[in-house]
Amino acid sequence: MSKKITIPSIFISILLASLVALGINQGGVYISGISLIYLCCFMVFLAQWLVFIPSYVFVTEHYFDLTGSLTYISVTLLAILFTVDISLRDILLTLLVWIWAFRLGSFLFIRVKKAGSDGRFDQMKKDFWWFLMTWTIQGLWVFLTLAMALAAITSELKIAIDVFAVIGALIWILGFSIEVIADQQKTNFKDNPANENNFITEGLWKWSRHPNYFGEMVLWIGIAVIAFPVLSGWQLTALISPIFVIFLLTKVSGISMLEARGYKKWKDDPAYINYINKTSILIPLPPKKN
Repeated sequence: MSKKITIPSIFISILLASLVALGINQGGVYISGISLIYLCCFMVFLAQWLVFIPSYVFVTEHYFDLTGSLTYISVTLLAILFTVDISLRDILLTLLVWIWAFRLGSFLFIRVKKAGSDGRFDQMKKDFWWFLMTWTIQGLWVFLTLAMALAAITSELKIAIDVFAVIGALIWILGFSIEVIADQQKTNFKDNPANENNFITEGLWKWSRHPNYFGEMVLWIGIAVIAFPVLSGWQLTALISPIFVIFLLTKVSGISMLEARGYKKWKDDPAYINYINKTSILIPLPPKKN
């Protein structure tokens, strides 16, 4: 990938995160005159760049996903530690983010260690600007995904647990359960030597070609529902959070990439063509009848 693309992408990522931070900062907490939201945004990108340096030097992607997950945990911890008036809604949001981040981060770290590498990084980890762009985009991913939670935690408006919090938590539980079950089903499938070079069509994967991504989208919608009642005005810029997650997983680094890789690998396999023709690409639905 050329520098004409990677360098502007780095600046665009930082600019977009800064603009969102500017919006959700309204009615937020300040520490010695410094916006807590701005500080969180800065810490998100700093964490990625600090780990990028040794990762580039040693040409490894092993700590990429783990760094992203630990950033979620550390930034929400920073937000709640420096927010004086903490509500049960803030604690709920923090716990749900931590549970998700710890589970996904450890799962992805163990997976890449077991596999030895992540094929997505084979070329990019050898190119300074391309690899740096990837880490910077991860910073954008962390901050925008966290936007609703961060805006709510640092908001001066505090509301007791209400129907939004209950419904949002139930939506989160649904999404989290789907993601965990789908990931475990695929792990079990791949761990079976008889399934080497085969594609999974069992469990949730019989109903959706990407059930784990569906669960991911649903759980962040749950976070947004919990956070919504305490946001107003420009803080509602944070609504970009679930929209960004859906866009990223469907159009950028998730479904589109995996669909292309799968088709390239199994396009001559009639069973695979039959599978993609009858199975929903995202939302779990009963398979179409032939």
